[in-house]
Amino acid sequence: MSVSGFRGYFREDELARAVYSEAAGIARAIPSAVAVPVDAEDVVVLVKWAAESGSALIPRGSGSSMSGAAVGSGVVADLSRINHLGRIDERDRTVWAEPGVLWSTLDVAARRKGLRFPVDPSSGKFCTLGGMVATNAAGAHSLRYGSTRAWVYALDCVFSDGDRAVITRGEPPPKRIEAINRFMRDVHGEIVSSDKRRPIMHLGVRKESSGYAVHDYATKADLVDLLVGSEGTLAIIVGIQLKLEPVPAATSSLLGIFASLEQATVAATKAVEAGASACELLDKTFLAYAASGQPAGSKFKLTQGAAAVLLAEVEASSVDSAAAAAQDLARAFRQAGATDVDVALTSEAEHDIWELRHAASPILAGLEHSTSMQFIEDGAVPLAKLPDYVQGVRQALAEREVSGVIFGHAGDAHVHVNPLVDVTQADWRDRVDRLLDDVVALTARLGGTLTGEHGDGRIRTPLLSRVWHKDAIRAFGLIKNAFDPRNILNPGVKVPLKDQKPINDIKYDPLLPALPEKARAALDDVVNERAYDRFRLSLIGGTS
Repeated sequence: MSVSGFRGYFREDELARAVYSEAAGIARAIPSAVAVPVDAEDVVVLVKWAAESGSALIPRGSGSSMSGAAVGSGVVADLSRINHLGRIDERDRTVWAEPGVLWSTLDVAARRKGLRFPVDPSSGKFCTLGGMVATNAAGAHSLRYGSTRAWVYALDCVFSDGDRAVITRGEPPPKRIEAINRFMRDVHGEIVSSDKRRPIMHLGVRKESSGYAVHDYATKADLVDLLVGSEGTLAIIVGIQLKLEPVPAATSSLLGIFASLEQATVAATKAVEAGASACELLDKTFLAYAASGQPAGSKFKLTQGAAAVLLAEVEASSVDSAAAAAQDLARAFRQAGATDVDVALTSEAEHDIWELRHAASPILAGLEHSTSMQFIEDGAVPLAKLPDYVQGVRQALAEREVSGVIFGHAGDAHVHVNPLVDVTQADWRDRVDRLLDDVVALTARLGGTLTGEHGDGRIRTPLLSRVWHKDAIRAFGLIKNAFDPRNILNPGVKVPLKDQKPINDIKYDPLLPALPEKARAALDDVVNERAYDRFRLSLIGGTS
């Protein structure tokens, strides 16, 4: 097969397809082909070909996606080579970037100008800006600065018939784009009125990247809000204009130790009220794994026996102001029940505190008899429900006899879970399915979302009807059909396909057919070295 006029790589060989069959999540899906466009016009050619041939396209950046949106049985479109970073406008504090630009690349360039893009996912070293926009990504500092959506000023998009246009916040949508015309004519009024009757949102949930942002759109009538977080299902993004923020003059950090989750939640509320820039939760499950092998004097040894630890950061206009704010928050932590609070006023001390957040990852990766599988890893609930959610997840893990590690963004009541599954047990798949069902039911009961910052992907999309009301599900379908009536853009994400299941092939399944040895070695290296930004075709030879 060939795509007339396409200048990038287009490969259908087994090795190329295999090396794009996995991403950072649990899923494996062998694509029918791999396309690597070299620029935006190449994307236009590719989309027009897909529209004519009926081929599905799966847009992808670094492949650090957790929810299965970056793998599928269609043609994977790797946008990572479209990666030019434009000039930073210091006066307006904006920048144009192509979708393959890494967050870390922008961060270095912006900080040279005294600026930053404050949405900082833990995958920032290797995730692309296109992927962040696609999932409405967030991070530790989203507590103060919100998720990606708020920082997107304009998007350069290729729609499902190959039309290309720039959508700018605050400006009327372009009239010559048929997909937009269909949406405005057939869907706009209905979803706006539906949201007014019954808001399409999860009340009290601070972080959301599930479904389409209907409530944001109904409030502001801004198409940018619908496109951000749409996971490549409404258009393929080929350019992004972001707003930037000055780097804070000074910061200080705190480590609070708590004997109960309820006390930690009260303290997290105090951090939100105080305007903290970050507030992270480390549950006792996380602390137990992270403390293993640590020296006697390490901070983790000091946390033994704690139900939870909070890490918090404050920003200020001066060193003295940051120190005073940290001391004020430390007093609030103690009043909430903290048994100990460590205040870090120097950059070195702050670094030591925040290193705790990353200490468990290498330990989890090296476990001999269990595999860390993130399939219930993105739930968010109203802040007052955080103890119920964490305790409910603990109970579900115990009932299914699965170990797990729990941590997350306490100020946003957004929790990550790493179930540790022993794939040598005969019933491990059944345990995975039942555990997923348990946590979905828990999330629905608490009025939460399954998707705080990682996107719905193919794992959560079939489950959305359990946490969204019927009017919301109908609105999502109307939006998808207006923008992509042929269903060629990431089908099975946001709107499920007929009989779609949350979990199909799991890449850790020892019974799955082995990938070609060269592809398997390349993918293992990506994971072990956390090098998701490596161009996959370069790992199997023949490209640069």
